[in-house]
Amino acid sequence: MGLLQQSQFDYHNDSNKGDYQFVTLDDIISSFMVVYVGESKILSKANRTDVQFHGMRAIQELSYDILRSHKSYEITVPANLTMYLPQDYVNYTKVVRVDSNGVEKILYPTGKTSNPFPIGQNSDSSYKFSDQTSELSLNAGQEAENTRDTYASTTRSSFSTIPTSNPNQDSDVSDTTTLDNRGRRYGLDPQHAQSNGTFYIDNATGFIHFSSDLAGSTVTLKYISDGLGTDDEMVVHKFAEEAVYKHIMYGLISNRTGISESIVLRYKKERFAETRKAKIRLSNIKMEEFTQVLRGISKHIK
Repeated sequence: MGLLQQSQFDYHNDSNKGDYQFVTLDDIISSFMVVYVGESKILSKANRTDVQFHGMRAIQELSYDILRSHKSYEITVPANLTMYLPQDYVNYTKVVRVDSNGVEKILYPTGKTSNPFPIGQNSDSSYKFSDQTSELSLNAGQEAENTRDTYASTTRSSFSTIPTSNPNQDSDVSDTTTLDNRGRRYGLDPQHAQSNGTFYIDNATGFIHFSSDLAGSTVTLKYISDGLGTDDEMVVHKFAEEAVYKHIMYGLISNRTGISESIVLRYKKERFAETRKAKIRLSNIKMEEFTQVLRGISKHIK
């Protein structure tokens, strides 16, 4: 049943509450073909595939900071201390550990380690290559740990054996006898001066790696989606519908010959204006909540 014909009864008995405020990409494409393409219009004809391409690009562009495309995943950190990055992942907004009371405690990324590609070497230190592809092969000692489609470098293995968060010391190890003078001389490093744990993202393999003190903990990843994960997710808020139309129109006429430059410039300005309007309309700034936060500024920190 189309959203325009949805009654109150259908809405409240539907499993997807709140979908009335959205328009699907397929509906936008169909409406665009009817309203913007035809005789005596700027576009006398247009390929539906081209319209779909520019419509998907519009959703990707608008998803980052205009559309409400924030999603969250919760997992229990496994023994190998990794988490898959979602297929529609663009950037994370927050990574948190959830305690037994359901309170979210923020995790900070660490810049002091990584997961480099462990290259296999021969006895003469030359690199090993795969016979089938002539590409660099993994270190033989690491191939046994090549589980869940990710390799385990020596750097990552060492990072996974010790807790990396310490609320009292600026150190990557818990043994105080090996503590250097960084914390004593220069002060604490905020990313390690907490007991919640740390993480880093390996974009090459598509994994988030956690510190060992998070094993078995509940962790939530809050991230920005590109809006194209599945067909059901390719929806646009009605307040941003016109912005998508202008994105599609500008994308189509800017790639055509015989179109006046003034018309191209006109739709470029209209695209910018509608995008700005949609951002203002969908902004989630509440004056009452904003003033509550500002009241904390007057507190004196002793």
